Amino acid sequence: MRIPTLVLAGLGLLSTTQAGDWPRFRGSAANGVSSEKDWLGAWPGGQPRQVWKGSIGAGFSAPVVAGGRVYATGHNGRKDDGEDRVVCLDAATGKELWRHVYAQPLADHYYEGGTSATPTLDGDRLYTLAKSGLVHCLDAATGAVVWKTELATGIGAKVPEWGFAGAPHVHGNQVILNAGDAGIALDKATGKTTWIHGKGPSGYGSPVPFSAGGKEALALFGFQHVIAVDPTTGRELWRHPWKTKYDVNAADPVVAGDLMFLSSGYGTGGTTIRFTASSASEVWKNKAIRAHMQAPVVLDGFLYAIDGDGGSGDSRLKCVELATGRLAWESPKAETGVLSAADGKILWVTGRGELVVLKANPAKYEEVVRAQVTGGKVWTAPVLSNGRLYVRNWKGDLLCLDVKGSGGVS
Repeated sequence: MRIPTLVLAGLGLLSTTQAGDWPRFRGSAANGVSSEKDWLGAWPGGQPRQVWKGSIGAGFSAPVVAGGRVYATGHNGRKDDGEDRVVCLDAATGKELWRHVYAQPLADHYYEGGTSATPTLDGDRLYTLAKSGLVHCLDAATGAVVWKTELATGIGAKVPEWGFAGAPHVHGNQVILNAGDAGIALDKATGKTTWIHGKGPSGYGSPVPFSAGGKEALALFGFQHVIAVDPTTGRELWRHPWKTKYDVNAADPVVAGDLMFLSSGYGTGGTTIRFTASSASEVWKNKAIRAHMQAPVVLDGFLYAIDGDGGSGDSRLKCVELATGRLAWESPKAETGVLSAADGKILWVTGRGELVVLKANPAKYEEVVRAQVTGGKVWTAPVLSNGRLYVRNWKGDLLCLDVKGSGGVS
């Protein structure tokens, strides 16, 4: 899937960002697909070489990578004196360059807890969002606080049951959060509110940039709707209802052309809607994909997604035609996991830390290689950047793997 130049311009990324960098959640194009080519090499002994391993603290937020640095968040894992940490690591060695900490509860509500929202890098600034609604703007070089804002106690936005979880989105001079009824925008230089539409509970996904009728738009997966807004003004363009058991709308909407795919777990399933600049209507709806938290990737008109109903034992990787909802295939064995994609291949890290690389082939399930790379629970999508794959488990082990190796694998 290609994001129009109009939308890429709205991401606010500086021209110094390298093609292989991954400066925001789901990559520069916000679709989970890396632009890297020829990244998969021969792995000695069938295992990618571990370049380094770091400990960043408990949580499920993803790392971002740019300019030879890795930025990540984690929690110290303690309830009584809990604190989040934002760390900056050298991408080549894993050496910690700086750390910023602040008080924050573990928030282990029916699961292990820890950080949820992935940080966003924009030029020389790093933006983070805590579960409580505390937003930080940090100097990316030093970790110094430029400003901080409280969405809940300061602005009055209601905290959703599992805390705020969507990554900040930078558009022009604004930082936009999936908070309130239909988003909250802050001035990225000062943290002051620039627009807000309602203070009710939000969904858990990140704002997704797309083009609606040739105009810039953001999709916000809300409490009971997906809402398309003008990112500059916050004006609502359209909304489509999407009610989920327990009101968990967490997997980011996926866009290809004038089609948008929505999906949630707990028996909900998925739908493709067709949209214009002012309206949206359902094309199909079924339960082939029940994406609990992991957004699918779409390649050449096909969705590759984990169908997992709230982490149940019947989770599988599936390939579904975006335009029709037709199931093309499913993985032979039940496994949970998280996904990204690059150069016609799917990178799947299972919930137990096994890395599986498959061809993005709608005709059949076709594994290229499989290797055990970490242990513990994995709910964080892998990040491919400059020939290195970053894999994180819930307890905070962050692995940097050399997947390029030597020689090519077709």
